[in-house]
Amino acid sequence: MSDKPISIRDVAERAGVSPGTVSNVLNGSKPVNPALAARVREAARELGYQADRAAALLRTGKARIIAILVPDLDNPFFTSVVAAVEGCLSDQGYEIIVASSNGDEATEQSRLAAMLAWRPAGLVVIPCSDEFPARALIERAKIPYVVADRITRDPTADTVSVDNVNAGTIGTEHLVELGHRNILVAASELKLGNIRERCAGVADTLARQGIPAPALLETGSHFELAAARISQWLDENPWPTAILALTNFTTLGALAALADRQIAIPRPISLIGFDDYAWMRARATPLTAIRQPVPEIGAAIWARLKARIEGDTSPPAHIQLECSLKVRASAAPPSPQDGISTSPG
Repeated sequence: MSDKPISIRDVAERAGVSPGTVSNVLNGSKPVNPALAARVREAARELGYQADRAAALLRTGKARIIAILVPDLDNPFFTSVVAAVEGCLSDQGYEIIVASSNGDEATEQSRLAAMLAWRPAGLVVIPCSDEFPARALIERAKIPYVVADRITRDPTADTVSVDNVNAGTIGTEHLVELGHRNILVAASELKLGNIRERCAGVADTLARQGIPAPALLETGSHFELAAARISQWLDENPWPTAILALTNFTTLGALAALADRQIAIPRPISLIGFDDYAWMRARATPLTAIRQPVPEIGAAIWARLKARIEGDTSPPAHIQLECSLKVRASAAPPSPQDGISTSPG
């Protein structure tokens, strides 16, 4: 077997097409008949063809790379968004690079600078703050980008998010319909606009029903801290009849705090979680959860970014998708005695 690298001409010969067609398929530079494109990709796969990204960068000045920056790679919501975007562009001739800002604005600046040095074709950012000062780096580089999930103040680029007010509303409405009036809202960080919007949905729903404002606990953005703060709150206050968690980590924190105290779900305390993962259905008491439409979020991000890469100069689009409530067994009507107990010991 020859040690000579597989070339575009080799792929073209295997697929029975011209080298130009192979280039159009693998680089996404021009539309190609889907059946023909599939034949080219299959030939490239069989031959083990690897595109010369460095050569492409020299020719075009931009790499066929999409850079994605998220606040935290430990958070399953952020990684699921990355996977959803990757799934959309996997057959478009692009690769992705992913980095985390670790929730820190200075790190966000340095990670973005490093990513921009790759001259990516486009960028997806979930900012670590509402201010997003690193935006200036992207705009100076004139790279197409989309802001997702945490929508910054006065956005100047396309944005994709969920209706966070409605997300808080649908969870609260379900608890109110079940008869709950004594609710603990477990939020992560109120400095984040999307979390404030979810809290507003909760408060507005209760106010419309003439129900007093709920207890609101800021837990922090990590599981261990959320568990500790919810545990402390339960030790120091009469128990609520329900906990409404507004992120996936506050959901885990609430579960840990309740388990540590051997407090059963849904009685004496019901629980509604946020985000919807397989483990939530696999529990002995499956969790009712507010589901973010992650596949649709990924598709919307890629649709806007692809349009910008291809030259769309229309005003920024602000796409807002709806969450849904997955009703399971973790929320039930309160018993008459629920909500008056205090933590044992």
